[in-house]
Amino acid sequence: MPRVKRGTHRVAKRRKTLKAASGYFLTKSKLNQAAQEAVEKSLRYAYVGRRQKKRDFRSLWIVRIGAGCRQAGISYSKFIAGLRKAGIELNRKVLAQMAADDETSFRLLVEKAKAALAG
Repeated sequence: MPRVKRGTHRVAKRRKTLKAASGYFLTKSKLNQAAQEAVEKSLRYAYVGRRQKKRDFRSLWIVRIGAGCRQAGISYSKFIAGLRKAGIELNRKVLAQMAADDETSFRLLVEKAKAALAG
């Protein structure tokens, strides 16, 4: 059987892992096996976190829209239903920004939603 020295490929793989684990606590940034486990776990957390971020932002937008609606005297669910009946298709990100920054235009939307619900 021929001799295998495991040269540049193995070294490069370890170097890549240790570079990704730099800043981790104790052996997780120094030893290859511990660093590999820590990097794999951190990548799993990052994958899950990218999906949670979408949920978190949507709930934040809903809270902001709800606060703006309460100031205008309508509930969040009735506001959204009124917008759908009026045929206004704005996403929650834009509505939340309007509720926070541009109160006059948000009030106009609320009035249109109320009119659509009444009519």
